[in-house]
This record gives sequence, C-alpha cells and structure tokens, in this order.
Amino acid sequence: MYLYISDIQYNILRGLDSECCDMRGLLGFLILFLLSKKPMHGQEIATELAIRRGEKPSPGTIYPALRSLKDLGFLSEEKEGKTITYRLSPKGEKAFEIAKKRFTRTFLGVIT
Repeated sequence: MYLYISDIQYNILRGLDSECCDMRGLLGFLILFLLSKKPMHGQEIATELAIRRGEKPSPGTIYPALRSLKDLGFLSEEKEGKTITYRLSPKGEKAFEIAKKRFTRTFLGVIT
C-alpha cells in the first residue's frame, strides 16, 4: 500500500503510527528533510534539491509542493518583504520523523 504525506498526516491525527506504509514520490520527503536542518526560502530549497538530484526543479514544481505541505500543516512560513522563509511546524517535525523511519526501513537494504 502506498501512502502520501497527507496519509501520514491523517495517521498522525488519528494517533496511529505509519509503520505499515510506503511513500510514493520523494519531493515532499526531501523538502521536509531539508527544512529539518534549517529554515529556507523556496530558491534555497530548489538549489539544495539540485545538489541532491542533479537538476534544479522548476518553480512550478517547488512552490506547489511547498503550498501542499503548508496546507497539510507541516510547514509554517515567515514573510520578509518578497521572501518567504519556510520551516517545519510541530506537525511537520512529527511527520518527518515517521517518514524518515519508513524511508530508512524501505531503502536501507538498497544502499548497503
């Protein structure tokens, strides 16, 4: 069974652990990972993703993903002029910890 970040959010709200699930698509996970290290603005996130993925994602990829994560309650934002800095919310921190455990369990055997 595949679960999206929104499904992990649903399980958190219900008080369940998402140990049983796989995630499809890594963009949301990578954004949560980057923001677990420090708050960043969209362009900074795109640059960091380029380092990890080999190509810089377009604004049409990054900003809808950020908006989706924010709508789920995983991110908070702080506006300073035209720049928006994103950071993990408490729900985002919890979702990232669950997703990180599942990611590690799923992919550890692939990379070792």
